[in-house]
Amino acid sequence: MGANVRMDTATATTANPAIAKRARLHELLREHSPLVIAYSGGVDSAFLLAEARRELGDRVLGVIADSPSLPRQSLAEAVALARAIGAPVEVVKTQELDNPDYAANPPNRCYFCKAELFQTLDALARSRGYPAIAYGENSDDMQHERPGRAAAAEFHILAPLRDAGLTKAEIRQLSRDIGLPTADAPAQPCLSSRIPWGTPVTTDALAMVERAEEHIRDLGFRVFRVRHVVKHSTPPSALVQIAPVELPLADPVLAEIERGIREAGYASVEIDPAGYRGPSA
Repeated sequence: MGANVRMDTATATTANPAIAKRARLHELLREHSPLVIAYSGGVDSAFLLAEARRELGDRVLGVIADSPSLPRQSLAEAVALARAIGAPVEVVKTQELDNPDYAANPPNRCYFCKAELFQTLDALARSRGYPAIAYGENSDDMQHERPGRAAAAEFHILAPLRDAGLTKAEIRQLSRDIGLPTADAPAQPCLSSRIPWGTPVTTDALAMVERAEEHIRDLGFRVFRVRHVVKHSTPPSALVQIAPVELPLADPVLAEIERGIREAGYASVEIDPAGYRGPSA
């Protein structure tokens, strides 16, 4: 019986490499316990926090960075999910908008955001006696230029999902296996990503984007973006991008889309006929 069990386990591991990668993730988590995790409530960090809670118990702390670039709904959902997981979680304020290098919105804006985040987490970890900090970079992320990765390296932030070789698809599947509601959640980068490079990031602009996207979400759309467009000295306009599969659903509610977005503060509204074609993962 025991030999059969071992053989079945080995066969399953060969058939599903994610199982072996998950085991490696557990090893990495144990090696760096106790651990602070930069947690956003997204697919990657939610899985990382859930697995750390499973392996480390109370020797893990999830920390959410709160700033105007984080939607209030996302914050509430992240806190609720952490509590459902049973993981201790704290919310800390970050001040990246006070940094002119961030507010100017250069192409490497994310570096300044992550530097602010990791500096805040580093101080918290040192004061609480946590020797390590981790964040949710996965192995697929290495295929893309990520300015925040440089900040992670400067602060010696761990990336156990990446180091275990876990891809986004594998993280989604494993999340599904353990019942995480984020398994099929769409990517949700910060609100600043809706503002084009070179257009200053302000609290007013972020609030407009948040109100507009909340309205689109309330209409039942799931994957979309509201782009904050400023041309010369004219008031901001909104470019609404909805996932192609959902785009036909926009026609019957076009007037309602425009009404809500104008109420959010935009002078004009355009629906992108090409739709939103962001990261598929």
